[in-house]
Amino acid sequence: MNFFERFLSLWVLLCIVLGVALGQGFPAVFQSLGDLQVARINLPVGVLIWVMIIPMLVKVDFSALHQVRNHVRGIGVTLLVNWLVKPFSMALLAGVFIRHVFAPWLPSEQIDSYVAGLVILAAAPCTAMVFVWSRLCGGDPLFTLSQVALNDTIMVFAFAPIVGLLLGLSSMSVPWDTLVTSVGLYIVIPVVLAQLWRRHLLREGPMALDKAMARIGPWSIVALLLTLVLLFAFQGDAIIHQPLVIVLLAVPILIQVIFNAALAYWLNRQLGERHAVACPSALIAASNFFELAVAASISLFGLESGAALATVVGVLVEVPIMLLVVQVVNRTRGWYGAR
Repeated sequence: MNFFERFLSLWVLLCIVLGVALGQGFPAVFQSLGDLQVARINLPVGVLIWVMIIPMLVKVDFSALHQVRNHVRGIGVTLLVNWLVKPFSMALLAGVFIRHVFAPWLPSEQIDSYVAGLVILAAAPCTAMVFVWSRLCGGDPLFTLSQVALNDTIMVFAFAPIVGLLLGLSSMSVPWDTLVTSVGLYIVIPVVLAQLWRRHLLREGPMALDKAMARIGPWSIVALLLTLVLLFAFQGDAIIHQPLVIVLLAVPILIQVIFNAALAYWLNRQLGERHAVACPSALIAASNFFELAVAASISLFGLESGAALATVVGVLVEVPIMLLVVQVVNRTRGWYGAR
């Protein structure tokens, strides 16, 4: 884990402060940036999101898909939690907390948007950051690689239908044209470009790929932070007048991350899977592809929407919670092995 990744939550907090300050100090500048749109896609944010996503996807080796058969139990548990438990449980948690428990303290006109952002966040399973979590807990690298490749393949086809279904069940209108466009722009095209780039680098040898990743890896984090500055510049008024909103949005995210990690970890133990597989399985099941979630929420609902804010809260919350999960799975090796 590099310097930026280790302190990502700190950088996010600094971006909140910087973004709000810049938004309040130079409102005309950020209004002009917000108006740079094509087909409801904000161009500055779109460019930054590609810079975020593509370097992460270059790390993914889709040829590892053939290794799936070597880890059937672990793969099955992760897929179950990622694609069935996580999005539907988040829709339930968002409905309970955002629509009912916390509703008196939230702006009523943004309730639907907050729910949508949380659903989008849960429907995008983590990709490249999983390699960091897996390394920290001594996870099986072949399992991690094959699971990430399989998740990315499924995401191309399943992300839009799941988001559309859950938004529809929540009685929200589904902007299918924008949703499908987002999948093309932020999943399909980046995957294709990243894999073409990966093949080009591998023709020069594995060392060329490693050197390139060391060089471009920080781009993803820097682009993420710049995107957050833009987002919080647009969200500045809401944050200044309603800081409680961020705390309340974090509650269902925290519950879900912990629940999904615990469920996947326990299921792997019950099925007799190795600890080196159960650890990354639990971490993949719990974490989210927050870069895609931020991109999709902006495309669907706009830079100043509650959905965009909800996905950004996910960025703020996830890193420290995932580090906590890593500590738990590392400290419970004895319990895991005592079957």
